[in-house]
Amino acid sequence: MARRSTKTPPPDDFEERILDIDVVDEMQGSFLEYAYSVIYSRALPDARDGMKPVHRRIVYQMNEMGLRPERGFVKCARVVGEVMGKLHPHGDASIYDALVRMAQPFSMRLPLVDGHGNFGSLGNDDPPAAMRYTECRMADATSLMTESIDEDTVDFVPNYDGQEREPAALPAAFPNLLVNGASGIAVGMATNMPPHNLGEVVAAARHLIRHPGADLETLMRFVPGPDLPTGGRIVGLSGIRDAYESGRGTFKIRATVTVENVTARRKGLVVTELPFAVGPEKVIAKIKDLVGAKKLQGIADVKDLTDREHGLRLVIEVKNGFVPEAVLEQLYKLTPMEESFGINNVALVDGQPVTLGLKELLEVYLDHRFEVVRRRSEFRRGKKRDRLHLVEGLLVALVDIDEVIRLIRSSENSAQAKERLIERFSLSDIQTQYILDTPLRRLTKFDRLELEGERDRLNSEIEELTKILESDAELRKLVSSELATVAKKFGTERRTVLLESAGSPAAAVPLEVADDPCRVLLSSTGLLARTASGDPLPESGGKRAKHDVVVSAVAATQRGTVGAVTSAGRLLRISVIDLPQLPDTAAAPNLSGGAPLSEFLTLEKDEEVVCLTTLDESSPGLALGTLQGVVKRVVPDYPANKDELEVITLKEGDRIVGAAELRTGEEDLVFITSDAQLLRYPASQVRPQGRPAGGVAGVKLSAGAEVISFTAVDPASDAVVFTVAGATGQLDASVGTSAKLTPFDQFPRKGRATGGVRCHRFLKGEDVLVLAWAGGAPAMAAQKNGAPVELPDPDPRRDGSGTPLVKPVAVLAGPPA
Repeated sequence: MARRSTKTPPPDDFEERILDIDVVDEMQGSFLEYAYSVIYSRALPDARDGMKPVHRRIVYQMNEMGLRPERGFVKCARVVGEVMGKLHPHGDASIYDALVRMAQPFSMRLPLVDGHGNFGSLGNDDPPAAMRYTECRMADATSLMTESIDEDTVDFVPNYDGQEREPAALPAAFPNLLVNGASGIAVGMATNMPPHNLGEVVAAARHLIRHPGADLETLMRFVPGPDLPTGGRIVGLSGIRDAYESGRGTFKIRATVTVENVTARRKGLVVTELPFAVGPEKVIAKIKDLVGAKKLQGIADVKDLTDREHGLRLVIEVKNGFVPEAVLEQLYKLTPMEESFGINNVALVDGQPVTLGLKELLEVYLDHRFEVVRRRSEFRRGKKRDRLHLVEGLLVALVDIDEVIRLIRSSENSAQAKERLIERFSLSDIQTQYILDTPLRRLTKFDRLELEGERDRLNSEIEELTKILESDAELRKLVSSELATVAKKFGTERRTVLLESAGSPAAAVPLEVADDPCRVLLSSTGLLARTASGDPLPESGGKRAKHDVVVSAVAATQRGTVGAVTSAGRLLRISVIDLPQLPDTAAAPNLSGGAPLSEFLTLEKDEEVVCLTTLDESSPGLALGTLQGVVKRVVPDYPANKDELEVITLKEGDRIVGAAELRTGEEDLVFITSDAQLLRYPASQVRPQGRPAGGVAGVKLSAGAEVISFTAVDPASDAVVFTVAGATGQLDASVGTSAKLTPFDQFPRKGRATGGVRCHRFLKGEDVLVLAWAGGAPAMAAQKNGAPVELPDPDPRRDGSGTPLVKPVAVLAGPPA
């Protein structure tokens, strides 16, 4: 059985026609149509309102939906649906992506959408939430784009299916294309325009209104360069000049970075602004890749401390021993912290893609704005003339209202009444119909006065509008005034810094800190720091600063090590490069910029650092004095492979009260005890011992007495002895009652292990020294918090009594060596 065909047979008069078309011609034609569609309907902005079709349709539809700034938010999905269903014949993803960008303050210099929810992050590190979660409404500035759109200011064209109408361009009360920029890739061409500052662009536009022949140099005085939403620094302005002249140019954007002390031990690079469209995650990932590949040196850690309160804050910690400025130059060179921006000002002018310079962009916008204001004025004048026509007709009727009422009542119908009124009062058809439609309650004496006032006002307004329409100068003046109002309301300060060049190349700065001489300082409050050079510190002159009492200072090199001698008899190594460097501008002895000892050393309970020392094994070594009167000179033997060394074996209950590095070996060792005895003898009387040794008898102590001070003093120097007396049970000088400052040469030398001589006579109520010190003049004193204290005048009496203390004294020291 034959299978029956289901196809409908052609009609009898059907004539088959086959067209032979060259595939090359067909492809060329189809491609040109596609290219034109992409250029005109998708990728390039219109130079008049600065918007691509999708952006224009979003703004227009939000205006039609009544989503004004004072109204509540609605779901973005609702806006996307309205735009897609009525105006935009493309997918919802492209519409939502455009809407999201219009709400991002880091993408738009003047955002056009007020977003509520997650609209993404800088660099798209955190993508926006789905449109079913986010909400939006028009931003304050968006109303300027659609202002007076219902007053015949712009042309409307059919939508994709002819059922709706949409504006060919928005009225645009500010130069949106220059202010917010644009980017897009079409077929065979692209556009990439940076954002600018609204106030600067408006100032340039107003100048061009007043002086149409202004040259580019004059306009660039108002618009010196782009102003990016994310700030940053533009380096090199020649490319901007080229772009403003020809429409094409290139410039570099650098992150805004400061060098700060991010921890007590390290400096860091704090990034507060990144190049346009670069996010912190991208920078962090690139830095980690470069560090892992060993192409980037000097980076210790990278932290993203960005939050809503402080904004962007990317902290890049620099390893000790590296110059932060040199590391920053590496980051500029190798990471997205410096990016190039290629300006390509391609926009549609009369439907054709054109490359425009700064002046041409402003001219196209101003021509559009002149047309908008002219059409708006014509529309408003027409409306006011129509209203004036009605008001004048009503006033005619009110003059003889009784006759009007008689004519209406005596007429057979409304058509007859209309004809009789037109004939009797010479009214127009529209005026007559308005009189017939007006209720009798409006025809009072008071309403007549109101109508006469309205007539006069309408005549005045029509006259003003006619003046604008008939005078080009008045039209320009009005546009300029409106632009000034917009700039005053929405203008903000410039965010991007413009630099002619990057300054002196940081590449000339060595990456690592050189091993130059320096000095390591320890303050009375336990702050450690290093100086910039190895020069001796000057004496503090004039007004003293807090933390200026240096209890120990040693010469070192920037990349060397020093030792810290503790009260437990330990010597701990400290890397000099880890210490914070004092600024050159600070007073030399002031250690307020230092860091606490706890940042560098781990000390036991009640253990203290008594002095700093070099680890030079060619020196005469250390001299130590203990609480129980033991003295020891330590043989300088410091193995480089040990970070902790024992320099004395202490008896139970004993501890080191003082230590000093001998420089010549000719110094005098000085003990001062709690019962006001001072013993002085040459260091040569003490034989150097190895580190494990326990020392020898240094001073003879009476019953109940203990050593409170041990120092080494150069006998040839100008030295002093300072003592503070108090009562038994007092733990420190903060409760001492009297103090005495005595020249050191008043105390004779005695033999080692003897009792010495009296150095302070106690007053009534005093029976113990709570603080004492001997060293080079002038002596410097401080309170516990580091605040300076002035000392009494010297007393030449060796065993004299003290003078009352004005302020409590906690520590003393001589001039920093």
